[in-house]
Amino acid sequence: MTAATTNAASGEKIDSGKARQARITGGILIALALLVLFVLDVGTGEVATFKLSRPRDAIVLGDLVVPGSFNLLVAALLAFLGVRQFLRGGVRWSNLSIGIGLALVIMAFLVWATAGKSFSLTGMLQATMVRAVPIALGGLAGVLSERVAVINIAIEGMLLAGAFTGALIGSLLGSWLGLAAAVMVGGMFGMMLAALVVTYRMDQIIAGVVINLLVLGLTSYVTSQVFAHNRSLNNAQVFRAWKVPLLGDIPVLGPMLFQQNLFVYGALILVGVSTYYLFYTKGGLRARAVGEHPRAADTLGIDVYWTRYFHVTLAGMVAGFGGAWFTLGSVGRFDENMTGGRGYIGLAAMIFGRWHPVGALAAALVFGFADSLQQKLALLNTPIPSEFLAMAPYIATMIVVAGLIGKARPPAADGKAYVKE
Repeated sequence: MTAATTNAASGEKIDSGKARQARITGGILIALALLVLFVLDVGTGEVATFKLSRPRDAIVLGDLVVPGSFNLLVAALLAFLGVRQFLRGGVRWSNLSIGIGLALVIMAFLVWATAGKSFSLTGMLQATMVRAVPIALGGLAGVLSERVAVINIAIEGMLLAGAFTGALIGSLLGSWLGLAAAVMVGGMFGMMLAALVVTYRMDQIIAGVVINLLVLGLTSYVTSQVFAHNRSLNNAQVFRAWKVPLLGDIPVLGPMLFQQNLFVYGALILVGVSTYYLFYTKGGLRARAVGEHPRAADTLGIDVYWTRYFHVTLAGMVAGFGGAWFTLGSVGRFDENMTGGRGYIGLAAMIFGRWHPVGALAAALVFGFADSLQQKLALLNTPIPSEFLAMAPYIATMIVVAGLIGKARPPAADGKAYVKE
């Protein structure tokens, strides 16, 4: 009788929690509808023109012209989704409704910002892919580490070390050797992190912060004391974009995916290879076993220590490759703290992607879109101050971390040191 009463009470508590979440979601959607209706209002006579092709493209598509009344339709859809949440609810529908609602608000915002002007949608999508690269590689480094139960806060430092090494060695010996050196230095810091947390069982968060501060201090010192007086050491050749034959001529998707540089192609390949490795090979199964239940894995003959060393070092190499993007794939020079927190955003992408390489890439595209959006909107002279536009990728990070998309479960042993008996 007592058990039945407890279960009933628990069920009521769960149901009330779902109902409360549904009401909160409904309120958010209705608030977004009011935002679109009154703040993002576009006159019915105005139109927003989105260019889908560029003059040099092999296949030229016509412009996409969206009338200002589109925002009224978006406001109506948001209001409908909000009211539906109040009436029917459900956690599953809450997550889906929030996702659809945010997508609709972004579209309405683009129409509002572009009203009376023209906007290259293809160019923004191409920039989104480019700017998602360091975040995707940082998220992938986090996946490789945390799948073996090592929290990798040091991704920011590994990215910064890769950027610095790529610029220095690339200036002295060429871009290809600079890229190889960046990967090696990233792996070195990955091995350092593994030594601190696996062998010496240091707190994983503190170890990551120590590496971040160490790299920031070293690179800042060299930048101010060496690079400032010898510019030839900070002037590397940038990897240029390469168009894939035929595929690069596909409208919209061609420029986004197949007219990019080495780092974009490398990121896509690494995500595919990592997904296959983690979920379809014996080595990946062992890695996930170490992350979920290291003691059980140890009893089955899996070397927990070596597995963690290998994967954290590999994660450092991936982060070093991502860090080289900032110099060898972008501007050709190193500036102090030029990663700008992309390593931490990569961690958010990893969580949003539910510790899966493809999920991390998808999340990175969201952040890359926010990053490219703020630059494109600055060119349109929108009334939003540039300082607020620069906050766009970080605001997107907070929204994701706030858990609007749903809860994600990390590997069971994540962050826990293992002591072999």
